[in-house]
Amino acid sequence: MGNKLAKYGAEATLAGVCAGLARYSGIDVTIIRIGFVLAFVFGVGAPGLIYLILALLMPEG
Repeated sequence: MGNKLAKYGAEATLAGVCAGLARYSGIDVTIIRIGFVLAFVFGVGAPGLIYLILALLMPEG
């Protein structure tokens, strides 16, 4: 931890949100991406909306 929460376009697949969350939390980016996909498929919460909001609000890193 200790990093600021920001998008990382160089590591991006879509908008860099998962890469930013992974860097911030210290978790592998693949685990974050799988979590978003599973949440989207199984309808847990509103992952699409959450991702969109984070993509719009997170600063570039």
